[in-house]
Amino acid sequence: MHDALSQVRGFLAGWGLEASLFSLLGFALGLFFVARLVSEKRAPANTFAWMLVILFLPWVGVPLYLLIGGRKLRRVRERKGAVRPVVPPACVVDPSAVASSAAQTMFAAGGPPPCSGNRLAFLTTGEDAYAELERRIGEARAQIHIATFILGRDDTGRRLVRLLAQRAREGVRVRLLLDAVGSFLSSFDFVRPVRQAGGQVERFMPVLPFTPRGSANLRNHRKIAVFDRSCAIVGGHNLARFYMGPVRRARRWRDFGGVIEGPAAALLDDVFIADWCFATGEREADLMREVTAAPDIVRRGETCLQVVASGPDAPGDPLYEGMLAMVQEAAESVWVVTPYFIPDDVLLRSLIVKARAGRDVTVIVPRRSDHPITDLARRHHLRELQHAGARVLLHGPGMMHSKALIVDRRVALFGSANLDQRSLFVNFEIGVAVHSPSEVAAMRAWAEELARHCHPARPPRAARFPASLAEDVSRLLAPLL
Repeated sequence: MHDALSQVRGFLAGWGLEASLFSLLGFALGLFFVARLVSEKRAPANTFAWMLVILFLPWVGVPLYLLIGGRKLRRVRERKGAVRPVVPPACVVDPSAVASSAAQTMFAAGGPPPCSGNRLAFLTTGEDAYAELERRIGEARAQIHIATFILGRDDTGRRLVRLLAQRAREGVRVRLLLDAVGSFLSSFDFVRPVRQAGGQVERFMPVLPFTPRGSANLRNHRKIAVFDRSCAIVGGHNLARFYMGPVRRARRWRDFGGVIEGPAAALLDDVFIADWCFATGEREADLMREVTAAPDIVRRGETCLQVVASGPDAPGDPLYEGMLAMVQEAAESVWVVTPYFIPDDVLLRSLIVKARAGRDVTVIVPRRSDHPITDLARRHHLRELQHAGARVLLHGPGMMHSKALIVDRRVALFGSANLDQRSLFVNFEIGVAVHSPSEVAAMRAWAEELARHCHPARPPRAARFPASLAEDVSRLLAPLL
């Protein structure tokens, strides 16, 4: 067989056809995957970026697309099923009855309706976030469900592993779900104490070895901790010392999250259970029977919240469409807080229109993030906003990892999603929309305090070569970041 192939290659080479055939095969392969790409109905910028890579470098672009190019993969959707948290009937709030039309938008796009009867407290420092997490782990009576993108191999991670192992030995059902990429170095021997104590630790969508059920691109970026189905911690904090810890650290990142008590905590538990069962193969019905034996879910306050999951398991794009609705309905102000600012064209244009209409559009980003290429990619978007009259504030020194959207002091959103195209269209993410004025006011006060630690960005000016070339290339590849 090898000799026959050598003879064929020799014949083709003699006629100068080998390179041409190789190029033709690559072009045909590229066309096939471009057709598949267009059929996925992605955002135009994302489609265009992948088309360039696939057509001009097919032997690189096609394997890369197969590895990390998936978004709403049918096999993932069919195996995992759509994530649909169920609001208890007594707590359902008519989406049309709240102040923001974004509630109806998110509901119509596949999210649950708003949920009443909650108590919400915000976590604005890594020390507070760690103290609350440790306290809730220690107080749990039946179940501890934690999902995180990163579990650090550091003092924070080790301390949490020891605490979870202790609670497992005491008879609490401990389930720890780690993203297989984000927690690659800490998802094996590092968490062995939890397993040895009787707790369960699973990896979400392993990529080594590659499995036919998913894509290396589809990462679980959700950060959820639920205790006895009645209390939950959600936000941007990963379980590592850069994000949280028992004592103050000079280089700790600024992050944001919330503690939710009441029915909305059960909705976040529904999201965790769906992710857990996808990772483990367990039946959701079995886990639901177990968790309903936990303490009864009771009303804990008057806060109205809307839990919105997004990603390949969401039937639509409720989080993205909710953000878009919030911006487009703004009558006074739009405040955006995000570590990475790479919006799609529609969201960017909506912000620009609001700024030109005289609304207070304020964007807070870190002066320098932990990903230099995203800092290059954001420059064009920030300049466009500044030209339109928006205010861009740079936080620093130090990394700012908080994520929030606050509109008109009447609706706000926080959670795990950055304002970039990976979070909005690819990752598994979680968001919580806040529809109660007092809590929205508290978020606005937090954002204003954050702004006092920022410096205004310099007046916009066109970048010079070669910086302009680096910006253009980064912006072109931004949908793939």
